[in-house]
This record gives sequence, structure tokens and C-alpha cells, in this order.
Amino acid sequence: MNPRESALPRPVAMRLAAAEYGRCAEMFRSLSPAQWAMPTDCPAWDVRQMAAHMLGMAEMAASIRENLRQQRKATKVAGAGGVYVDALTQLQVDERADWTPERITQRFAARGPKAAVGRRRTPGLIRRRSMPVLQEVNGVREPWTFGYLIDVILTRDPWMHRQDIAAATGTEPWLTAEHDGVIVADVVAEWAERHGKDFELTLTGPAGGTWRAGANGPSWTLDAVDFCRAIARRPASTTVDDLLNTEVPY
Repeated sequence: MNPRESALPRPVAMRLAAAEYGRCAEMFRSLSPAQWAMPTDCPAWDVRQMAAHMLGMAEMAASIRENLRQQRKATKVAGAGGVYVDALTQLQVDERADWTPERITQRFAARGPKAAVGRRRTPGLIRRRSMPVLQEVNGVREPWTFGYLIDVILTRDPWMHRQDIAAATGTEPWLTAEHDGVIVADVVAEWAERHGKDFELTLTGPAGGTWRAGANGPSWTLDAVDFCRAIARRPASTTVDDLLNTEVPY
């Protein structure tokens, strides 16, 4: 199995990365004290804890030293019987257990741009290398390149968590065709490639569009964010069945 690579042109991927950090920072600034304490669809986290994880990921991208530090600590926990990604995200939350929403907001606003720069500066030699740990998607362990992680996943992750926070707080996320529509289109393309079957999909809202493969598949009309949440194994208003059960990683 060939390692999964980014399908996004690099300049587009880096534009999306910088913009997504900015949108997350803007969302944090907009939250009321009560909203920071609301539960999310990630059962172990409230909004503040989810934001702490998002900040921890941005810190990893912003600094090679911090990246290596978090990797070492998470690997040690995973080596003792844990799952690496779970150990990493819990580390990020635990290390900021006493951080106030104001501190998280201010730090994220400062580190988001540096994270975008750190990702942009990653050389092609590194981006083309395969990650040492296989990732499980749709019940199959598959290889990823570092480029797929850096250019795609590190933007999808805060994007999905921004939708999680909007759902948790009952607010409308900031969505545009120029930004969110490009992220959604990349998700749809990967979803279609992963299942390889005929379909017709119309996604509504600012991030939506219409996609089609073949002529004999099922047809859906769904909200764009709801579609992305469904295939990310999040609660969604659409019924997850048939091809919609094909997972795309975030």
C-alpha cells in the first residue's frame, strides 16, 4: 500500500492552514464564559479542554523542540500500553488543565501564525517521508506521508474542532466557499477515492457543492458540515449508512 499523500497544491494547503488558525482564534475570542464550560461531542472534553488540545497541536507545529518533546512524552505513555494519538491529545489537555480561557485564547492567537510558518517551512524531503506509525482508518492500518499530516490533517483537525465547538455552543461557524469549501471539497474527493463507488452528492451551505461519480450510485443532499461530521464519526442529523459509513480522517 502506497503511503497517503496530500492532494492539495502546497500553496493552497498553506493558505488554508494560516486562515484556519485565524478562524479558530476568532471563535475563541467570541465565546462567553459559560460556553467555555459546555460539553462537546468528544465525551472527555468540554470546550476549554478541546481548545487546550487545539493549542497543543498548534504548539507542536510551531516549534521543532516542542514537537519532539510532546512526541517523546506521548510515545512513553503509548509504550506502556496506550494509544499514541490518545496519549498525545491527553498530554496537551493535561498540561493546560489550569489554563483559563483567556490564556488559551491569547496563546493560540500568538502561536497560530507561527504554526502556519513552521508547517510552510517543512522541506519536501521530510514531507515525502512516510510516518513511522501506521494510522487506522476504516478498520485498516495504512501508511501516511508527513506531507499528508502537515498539509491536510493539521488543518482538518482544527477545522473539525471548530465545528465541534459551534455545535456545542449553539453558534454558527464562520464558513466561506473560498476557505471551508476548499477543505470540504478535498474531504469529498478523498471520501470518493476511499470507497471507489458511484454516487451523486450535493452539499448545501457556504462550503457546499455537487459531486458525481458514475451513473448508478445513490444520491444524497446534505448540509456540508453535517456530511463532514458524519464521515468523521461525529453525531450528525444525517443517517450514516452505505457509502456514508466510509470514514475520512481529521
